[in-house]
Amino acid sequence: MASTTPAAEEFARLVELVRVLRAPGGCPWDREQTLQTLRPFVLEEAYEVLEALDHDDRAALREELGDFVFEAVLLAQVCTEHGDFTIADSLRSISDKLVRRHPHVFGPAEPARPKPTTPSEVLERWEDLKAREKSSSGKPRTTLGGVPPTLPSLLRAHEIGMRAAAVGFDWERAVDVVAKIEEETVELRETVESGAVANRARAEEEMGDLLFAIANLSRKLGIEPEAALRLANEKFTRRFTAMETAIRQRGQALSDCPLQDMEDEWARVKASEREPLP
Repeated sequence: MASTTPAAEEFARLVELVRVLRAPGGCPWDREQTLQTLRPFVLEEAYEVLEALDHDDRAALREELGDFVFEAVLLAQVCTEHGDFTIADSLRSISDKLVRRHPHVFGPAEPARPKPTTPSEVLERWEDLKAREKSSSGKPRTTLGGVPPTLPSLLRAHEIGMRAAAVGFDWERAVDVVAKIEEETVELRETVESGAVANRARAEEEMGDLLFAIANLSRKLGIEPEAALRLANEKFTRRFTAMETAIRQRGQALSDCPLQDMEDEWARVKASEREPLP
């Protein structure tokens, strides 16, 4: 591929700008950053990308992707200064990986296996190829070993289910997961009824099992659970704020309002939205 494309030129410009910012005489803030101090900014930019995706805001997505790439380049520059690797090494690594794990596109073809034709077959092949590779430590990779423990737990549960399913360890139908959720709900109910305070560890375990099953149902339905929960959080916040505003306009504080009055106002807010689903 040509190295003089607009994308290549702009990427090279960004790499040089970051180098200058980190150089003596550059920006004091950028110069003092470390891999650890940059962690929250990486997370913040990732969530801002997700917010742009959630709202299908292409203008915001264009800007947020730039911010996200900047964090990657800045992290790589810190490592370059320590003699670890450069951003070019990172780019080469992902390009090599894409070629290696897409033999059905870039070759060489695997004569003993048919060419995958569906997304699920491609994912299964990807996990198989990944399992054959060695990790950076030289040890064989495991199917779930590459799932980052720092992921939000709901998203990590979804990813764990995805990778397990890719090698055939999965429920056959979404309705089978619903049955599992019902089973876990019964177990949690029994634990709570027996005294959740006295059985806190057991309640925590059962709650975890229930949430894990819900994450897997989300996966089976093709729904990203973090996105679904973000929408639910936004809906609750919107309705709660509308309820609170209405009650305050009557001269009441929420803390002084009877629960029944709050529930009545909540029902009015829901009805005013005219949503087909509760």
